[in-house]
Amino acid sequence: MRVGGIVVCGGKSKRMGQPKAWLPLAGELMLPRIVRLLSQAVTPVIVVAAPGQDLPPLPPECVVVRDEKDDQGPLEGLRVGLEELHDRCDAVYLSSCDVPLLVPAFVRRLISLLGEHHICVASDAGHLHPLAAVYRVGVRDCIARLLAAHRRRLIDLFDVFATRVVAGAELTDVDPTLRSLWNINTAADYAQVLNAIGDRT
Repeated sequence: MRVGGIVVCGGKSKRMGQPKAWLPLAGELMLPRIVRLLSQAVTPVIVVAAPGQDLPPLPPECVVVRDEKDDQGPLEGLRVGLEELHDRCDAVYLSSCDVPLLVPAFVRRLISLLGEHHICVASDAGHLHPLAAVYRVGVRDCIARLLAAHRRRLIDLFDVFATRVVAGAELTDVDPTLRSLWNINTAADYAQVLNAIGDRT
């Protein structure tokens, strides 16, 4: 199975107060770090950004595409990403741009558990993480219909397609503390991640 990666980074970063894609962390910037880590598990990896969004330098092989409509959320990002990758991949791993402790083996585990399902999503303490999930490219037509109906939540796809929910206990052997799910929304989250990796940036 050919699996690519989509990193969505078009959010407004309102709680963080500054663009998360540019946050320094362990000698690199956030977005290039996510692309690097995800590329260790899947290929190709593309970035979906908002129209006009300024991005840090990325590897030359990393294609950047833009949301066609602003403020549609990550569901629009997945749609645009799938339009770019649908003829090169059977499925994609969808990631946000603010999970700097992403473990490539975590991504590979979710891919291995997809089976015959259309979606395979990580869950921790009963909370679903649709931005830590594998989606078959066949979901893309449904996304357009959901957006046309003003339904912008990724989890709306779970009501339509056979979805494999993966509990944290099925992932801790490859990511013991589930750091792959640690996303940065606030300055306090950022400080916690810096502390976890011993970075005094």
